[in-house]
Amino acid sequence: MLLIKALHIIFMVTWFAGLFYLPRLFVYHAASTDAISLARFSLMEKRLFILMTLGGLVTTLFGVWLIVAEPGLLRQGWMHAKLLLVALLIGYHAWCWRLHRALAEGTSQRSAGWFRVFNEAPTIALVGIVLLAVLRPF
Repeated sequence: MLLIKALHIIFMVTWFAGLFYLPRLFVYHAASTDAISLARFSLMEKRLFILMTLGGLVTTLFGVWLIVAEPGLLRQGWMHAKLLLVALLIGYHAWCWRLHRALAEGTSQRSAGWFRVFNEAPTIALVGIVLLAVLRPF
């Protein structure tokens, strides 16, 4: 089980790397005006989204595996809170896809400043998830 837990953490890091970097690309994309930069950022965002989606899927797969192996985890309050944060992250991930599409299509109404603030949400989730998993407070 330790190997599964380690793989869960490794792929979580991969997923979070994308969740941190993709909105930063959105900042640069929203601030760009020339066609070459806009096309470059769209391509970078698309490729990163694919990689972070794979990271998120594999993270989820190993997380489910851990819960199936230890179903008692679902009776613990900290796990409920952690799963709520993970569900919010999945929603954030989907929101990133919608934002990417709007930027790629040139229909986004969001400013670079808005994307800077949007970029902070995964940090809050990461702190919460790590504290819950390590401290198991409930």
